[in-house]
Amino acid sequence: MAIEESEANSFHWLMDMLESVEVGLVVLDLDFRVEVWNGFMENHSGITASRIQGKVLFDAFPDIPKAWLTRKVDAVALLNTKAFTSWEQRPYLFQFRNTRPITGTEEYMFQNLTISPLSGTNGEVEKVCLMVYDVTDIASSKMALERANEQLAKLSMTDRLTGLLNRGTWENLVDAEFERFRRYGHTTSLVMFDIDHFKPVNDTHGHLAGDEVIKHTASVTRNAIRQSDSAGRYGGEEFGIILPETDAEGARIICERIRESIEQSVVETSVAPIRYTISIGIAQLTEEPENYMQWMQKADEALYAAKEGGRNRVVVG
Repeated sequence: MAIEESEANSFHWLMDMLESVEVGLVVLDLDFRVEVWNGFMENHSGITASRIQGKVLFDAFPDIPKAWLTRKVDAVALLNTKAFTSWEQRPYLFQFRNTRPITGTEEYMFQNLTISPLSGTNGEVEKVCLMVYDVTDIASSKMALERANEQLAKLSMTDRLTGLLNRGTWENLVDAEFERFRRYGHTTSLVMFDIDHFKPVNDTHGHLAGDEVIKHTASVTRNAIRQSDSAGRYGGEEFGIILPETDAEGARIICERIRESIEQSVVETSVAPIRYTISIGIAQLTEEPENYMQWMQKADEALYAAKEGGRNRVVVG
């Protein structure tokens, strides 16, 4: 009698643990009929164990990827070994709402899943147990960290004021484009330009107004170039553009568009409306430069010629 009472107590404790554990426990036969459905599953699905018992899992949850889960369970049963999937491979098996207030930004509960074989007395696998772990906090933190890292990587590549590529990143792309030309011989042009008489703008209207002029220049440039082109802020008021698959004449047309747009616009700063112009130098890449710096030097010489020629003009070097 004492043994029976001890066994009953053990069974009671076991059932109590199954109901209270913060892990979803689902036991399925090999036809995917539900045999065990613990408290975690009841709480998050809104379906009681008595309602789902004996039902085929896919009938109760049509959103579950049937082919995928069937393949997993068949492998577990055949090999008599556990299988694991993480939220990174598949965000969830059961589309439960995220109920955690700390990670309220995530719409659904992220889940890790373990599928374990359950053998009968003859050693044959008769059932499987699905263990569903709520890993929303971990997933949410990792995704937030990844987003922050992406943002940091982007910030490290871009100029904070203009959003264009910063000098280091842009110069690396010039080098890469030079190497691409050396290998494939594709036509490519480099543009260097700067704002005319920028120092008087700063001295007269202040640095904040000067920043607005620089931002306006970047915006006009961004809107005038193609997705395949790369614009960067090279120095204080100096900019550069890489124009792949573009000869000197094609580059001149793009640059004239930028020059005219800036000449015709007015930057409304908090101090005063400012009109300004830019000077532009273009160098189509040839076999002559031995490295990308010499190519940049050619574009810089064309820019100097534009300055010497009276500013507000495009010069092809």
